[in-house]
Amino acid sequence: MSRVSVPKAVLDGLEAVRRSGLTNMLDRPVVARLAKEFGFDEAAQWTEAHRKEFSEGIFRGFEMEEATRRTHDGR
Repeated sequence: MSRVSVPKAVLDGLEAVRRSGLTNMLDRPVVARLAKEFGFDEAAQWTEAHRKEFSEGIFRGFEMEEATRRTHDGR
């Protein structure tokens, strides 16, 4: 199975929450709240708006969207 592609800002926010260790990543509402508290508004909004993709990403992993990767890498 492939990873779930997300914008870099979302990936950064989810990683910040994960590294904080303040919640189980399966607790989507708390993940969204913490992302917002940490200043990752886009990650918080994405988590709320993409519930199915969030759940799939927890088990399959997340990766940066190709379009975002090209912009970020300068390609």
